[in-house]
Amino acid sequence: MEIPVISSLQKLILYESKARFYIVGSNVTETRFRVLKIDRTEPRDLVIQDDKVEYDRDEVINVLTTLDHGNRTKIKGTGIRQTLSAYGIFGFVRFLEGYYIVLITKRSCKQLIGPHAIYKIEDTSMVYIPNDTVRYFHPLESRYVKIFQTMDLSNDFYFSYSYDLTRMLQYNMAPSLTPQSLATDDNVSHNQQQDGNTESGNKKQDGSTESGNKKQDGNTESGNKKQDGNTESGNKKQESNTQSHDGKRKSGHTLTGVRSQPSWKFVWNKHLLKSFWNIVHNDWVLFITHGFIGQCKMSVYGKPIYITLIGRRSNQFAGTRFLKRGSNCEGCAANEIETEQIVHDGSRTFLDRGCITSFTQLRGSVPLSWSQDVVKMVPKPAILLDKKDPYADIAGLHFNQILKRYGAPIIVLNLVKRREKKPHESILKEELMETIKYLNQFLPPQHVIQYIGFDMAHVSKRKTADVLVRLEKIAKYCLKQTGFYLQLPSNHQGSIQNDKMLKGINGTWSKNGCRQNGVVRTNCVDCLDRTNTAQFAVGKCALAYQLYVLGVLEDPELDFDSDCVRMLEMLYEDHGDTVALQYGGSQLVHRIKGYRKIAPWTEHSRDIMQTLSRYYSNAFSDLEKQQSMNLFLGVFTPQEDKQNIWELSTDYYLHNRNCTKLVRNTNKLYSQWWDTCIIQHLPLSCEEEMKTTEELFLMVESTDSDERLNEFAEYYKPWTFTVLEELTCYKHSSSIRNIMPKGARDISPFSVRVISNQTSEATGLNADSRSNNKNPNVSGKDSTTSVGSEGSTSSSEDSDVEGEVCLSETSNSDDSDVDLSYTSFSDLFPSMKQVYRTDITEPTKRNQKLYERYVELGSVNDQLEETKEQTPCSQLLPSIELFPISAYKLDSSFHVEIPPISRHSKDIYHSYIERGKYGAGPPTDKDYAMYQKYVGSKYS
Repeated sequence: MEIPVISSLQKLILYESKARFYIVGSNVTETRFRVLKIDRTEPRDLVIQDDKVEYDRDEVINVLTTLDHGNRTKIKGTGIRQTLSAYGIFGFVRFLEGYYIVLITKRSCKQLIGPHAIYKIEDTSMVYIPNDTVRYFHPLESRYVKIFQTMDLSNDFYFSYSYDLTRMLQYNMAPSLTPQSLATDDNVSHNQQQDGNTESGNKKQDGSTESGNKKQDGNTESGNKKQDGNTESGNKKQESNTQSHDGKRKSGHTLTGVRSQPSWKFVWNKHLLKSFWNIVHNDWVLFITHGFIGQCKMSVYGKPIYITLIGRRSNQFAGTRFLKRGSNCEGCAANEIETEQIVHDGSRTFLDRGCITSFTQLRGSVPLSWSQDVVKMVPKPAILLDKKDPYADIAGLHFNQILKRYGAPIIVLNLVKRREKKPHESILKEELMETIKYLNQFLPPQHVIQYIGFDMAHVSKRKTADVLVRLEKIAKYCLKQTGFYLQLPSNHQGSIQNDKMLKGINGTWSKNGCRQNGVVRTNCVDCLDRTNTAQFAVGKCALAYQLYVLGVLEDPELDFDSDCVRMLEMLYEDHGDTVALQYGGSQLVHRIKGYRKIAPWTEHSRDIMQTLSRYYSNAFSDLEKQQSMNLFLGVFTPQEDKQNIWELSTDYYLHNRNCTKLVRNTNKLYSQWWDTCIIQHLPLSCEEEMKTTEELFLMVESTDSDERLNEFAEYYKPWTFTVLEELTCYKHSSSIRNIMPKGARDISPFSVRVISNQTSEATGLNADSRSNNKNPNVSGKDSTTSVGSEGSTSSSEDSDVEGEVCLSETSNSDDSDVDLSYTSFSDLFPSMKQVYRTDITEPTKRNQKLYERYVELGSVNDQLEETKEQTPCSQLLPSIELFPISAYKLDSSFHVEIPPISRHSKDIYHSYIERGKYGAGPPTDKDYAMYQKYVGSKYS
């Protein structure tokens, strides 16, 4: 396991003087201080000086008074005053005047991955750096500032001081190799890959031979030494790192803490860091990601299992729904989001001591050059293929990036409609199939791109068909092809390799666990509603295997109506709502419950409102959001001699800078759309295999007492007063507190429960916006049917799943989407038994007599009040036998009658007191007779 460096500068204080800003950064223990000097005299140029000296607590006041002695004023004081405090630097930005510094002023800890805290940005502050005396005023500066601030930085932006959010867990846990060991291993792997087309290479793809590719199996003596991290040629840094993985940390031992280069594709403040990140100490640098991060805790009889869902949104070709479609000239797809599902055992804090698994999948627009005509704003604008691409350059660049990051195989799950009366979505389907078929000609047969087409909208119209059942079969196939990541502690290593349940799962298996090879790429037209449901189905299948390898499940199977799957469903719906708001301007229109045919009839009106909200956002606010995003990401840089961003008729040339080049890239052949280094490492990820110490962002050698490597002190914070209710792990959504219905006797999160309407509406992560109502739609149609959607003309005899891998089964379900069954009164209004779990029954004879007695007493009391006369009690005939409920007949709040004590109990108590005072006495006659009987029966 790689040990990350815990950045110490979690508290920043900004001091202002006449000529400079001084940012004093300290760690949470306030034992180390670092100073950053920012020049205020030059409005155009940003001059930053990083003071490498680390000051102690007692020296920081003296440092502040001596930082700028020339700025002392005649008045009392040093001329330096505190401006504000922050938790990190978001970055620096300049428009037409001087630079601004963007500081993170509010944060909240939302998630925990082992000991690493993930923070969400709640508020930021934008401070102008140059002094007003030298400020250059530009008339358009305020307009650019307003456009920049349209980007809401307090919404869905995350960062961590110690964990790289831009990378997958599999990459972060992979050890870094030296260039010498990498070259040695590459020679071996290159020779093995040259024989990849032989019989043994094909057997490796099928996973049915013991002598498959040694790099794939990872169990032989000459296996991939990079994965195990046990090469003899590794340097001392690597050996010390391996020792730390085994938990053998001894006082005085040298440890190596590393912080790898981030994946700039998911760093959203990359443009804001451009002016200072490579000239200052890396403690000042924070890499901000955008997207979604959700976490919940599942309690399995007291054992905490954390499920974390991370959605990383790419900053390349980013934008809004109708303005960013397809892919640009560099192969970057619109709305590309990497979704990682992490499951780990929370009973062990540190990642190298416990079990942790992850599964990664991808969503993104169809990687072709296409768009939609938005001149006439209609619900479904026509899809246009912008240009012909006979050599599939754009798609080749896109899949080349995927192969480099994830390895092989790539499974493309296409959810667009297959056949329509008027060609609309099917245009993309036909073009994508031809493109993948062309690209596969030049790949090794065992690493080709696999295509699976599933007409999800057509299947959902059938009354009896369940979309999730069909998706579950596809998900199981995809999971077996790619595998999932698994890291086991040293005491569990080797116990998982012989498991029969895991034999059909590919991936790189070793005694340490497993590595995921390849990825599932899901897309529909918008990559929102249908894509989110499909990703949930794949995530559910992966979760079953993840819980199985953690020893929680007996079989890798999960039921849809269990608390565990319901919790995962809410995570994916939150993820889908967040992504839909970022890209489409509204929440999800078609939810998972709709595709399961259990959505309540009220969901239909909600779908209409979300559709109208999305239409309004696309028509009126998307252009402003796109301009703000282009300015924030540095796609457009303001300059005085160029057009302003609001004067541009289109931003096509900003996102496609190479589209005007007439000469094709001659570095590659037409038949080689992939990089050479990628083929040498397939099916493994090239980025992980090329992770060397030369590419590290920071490397630290120190003792285990160094706070930058002391994860224990960072997580538990022994220097602060801890309140249980304020801890992140305590505030997490729990399966028992938020998901399990009240009054449930079985607390297992895997038990199948039938949740009633009112109960389901009150449970969940967001109880006010969710419901598990199982009532049918009043209209008789599925609430997921989009307004004005075109019907499909494909017959029921055709397969709904198409592609190179046959996954469909014979289906006898009717294609008709007309509901021929009648809706009864009981369908719309549930019974009392379903809602309150009780029903009206006939009272017992005893209860009936009690009620009659009560009525008789009341009638007699009324007569006494009317006549004001005494009525003897003999008039009330004893109609029921009355007896006291308590054994203490004279109990009251003032006096309690002492219950009688038997003589035997008194003798036992007296003998106990005597034994305590005088010790054990002689045995009684009864005990003596019992002992004689025992001896006689034993020795007779």
